[in-house]
Amino acid sequence: MKTAFVFPGQGSQFVGMGKELYDNSAQAKALFEQADDLLGFSISKICFEGPEEKLKQTKHTQPAIFLHSMALLQVMKNGEPAMTAGHSLGEYSALVAAGALTFEDGLKLVRLRGELMQSAGNDQPGTMAAIVGISSEDVEEICMEASSVGIVQAANFNSPGQVVISGSLAGVQKAMELATARSARFVKELSVSGAFHSPLMESASAGLKSALEHVSIFDASIPVYANVTAQPVQSAKEIRELLVQQLTNPVRWEKSVVKMISAGATTFIEIGPGKVLQGLIKRINAAVQVKGIEKLSDIR
Repeated sequence: MKTAFVFPGQGSQFVGMGKELYDNSAQAKALFEQADDLLGFSISKICFEGPEEKLKQTKHTQPAIFLHSMALLQVMKNGEPAMTAGHSLGEYSALVAAGALTFEDGLKLVRLRGELMQSAGNDQPGTMAAIVGISSEDVEEICMEASSVGIVQAANFNSPGQVVISGSLAGVQKAMELATARSARFVKELSVSGAFHSPLMESASAGLKSALEHVSIFDASIPVYANVTAQPVQSAKEIRELLVQQLTNPVRWEKSVVKMISAGATTFIEIGPGKVLQGLIKRINAAVQVKGIEKLSDIR
């Protein structure tokens, strides 16, 4: 009977996130105020009041979700997980939970990561699309075929039959047509500011590598299941390398969850805004227990 903490990534944000926590917990309020000071602007105001367009900008979304997850984690402080993982951006929250990163360094890194990804998206325009109802193997074949017209690859292996692809506008468009022709149940372009987890994030990856070289990363106290490999990692050196690779490589979420269950995880607790990961985990394995903590009342 082991518990795993999991942390959401971009797309889970909403205007008003963290407000109830800020209003009712002195600990959480202090963390939000510390984040405002560290960033030099009021990320808490963007979380609580928006506007949505501002919150949806990658450079704001990433620190906002990270901060919400961290405030919840700090208030929880009851029981240690046996293992942890996070989806894309959520991997940084998982690393703080495992003691591999400090909150301060994590916040600075996710802010920079968001800025770099937004800037890479402006320099190398691309897009992403969700494909539901065909196998991962079929999606990879489709991407290979579509790459004759432009860059495209699988970006997120989320759950059985749910894969997100990423790449150039032409490459993704072609892959969407091919997926429809192969009778995918659902094919939809996503509203994103860039082709995340694809080679079009190469410039962001270089900028992040440089920043990571100047940040203290520690060996993790518990296994962190890495997005890039879906394997448990605890070595600081390996964590640093994987965070750089993560920007241009697919998030192997389905495989990570399967591996965590094999390692004994019977309960998954999603910490942060939204319920995205809870839904994915239930589709991966309906037998495990899945809970979510988004506000103070959930902790109580």
